[in-house]
Amino acid sequence: MTRSTQFDVDPIFVSRWSPRAFDPVSIPEEDVNRMLEAARWAPSAYNIQPWRFVYALRDDENWEEFVSLLNPFNAGWAKDASALFFLVSDTIMPGDGDRPDMPATTNSLDAGGAWVQLALQATQMGYHAHAMAGIEYDQIREKLEIPERFKIEAGIAVGTRIADHALDAEQKAAEVPSPRKAVEEIAYRGSFQHA
Repeated sequence: MTRSTQFDVDPIFVSRWSPRAFDPVSIPEEDVNRMLEAARWAPSAYNIQPWRFVYALRDDENWEEFVSLLNPFNAGWAKDASALFFLVSDTIMPGDGDRPDMPATTNSLDAGGAWVQLALQATQMGYHAHAMAGIEYDQIREKLEIPERFKIEAGIAVGTRIADHALDAEQKAAEVPSPRKAVEEIAYRGSFQHA
């Protein structure tokens, strides 16, 4: 599938997509740190920076456990990635001395911004990143000791894409860049447009 845009944007936005066929090779930790650095500079309400990443590299002792925290479908392909992340966000906005702690309302939005910046940095470096909702939320909290105040947002597989020969038929069918809705379907000037 060839992707085209309605309006001129930087090619990195169209180049980023979420494949499932990864080359099962290691990744330099320096590359991972560059992706996390990009995520670090995401915007957030009141500059709270509520996102946290817990990650494993395929060569380290935590890899198999991280793969086991994906649902079976995602584990089937993400086991070949080079790095796995779990993204969580703080549901409490810390007080600042004059203001007490209070429930956060933008933690998921802010964490989403951090994920996008990580993904775009990965794309710029020649990798691909694939975010997943198909993860074992309860087990992640227990095994990775995620505090209750943190919301488990997503899993993220990062690696180098290869041909899809290792995928099963269902996975191959989905192994194409997806299209997008037209701008006029997602943005309404003046008021919400009902279908």
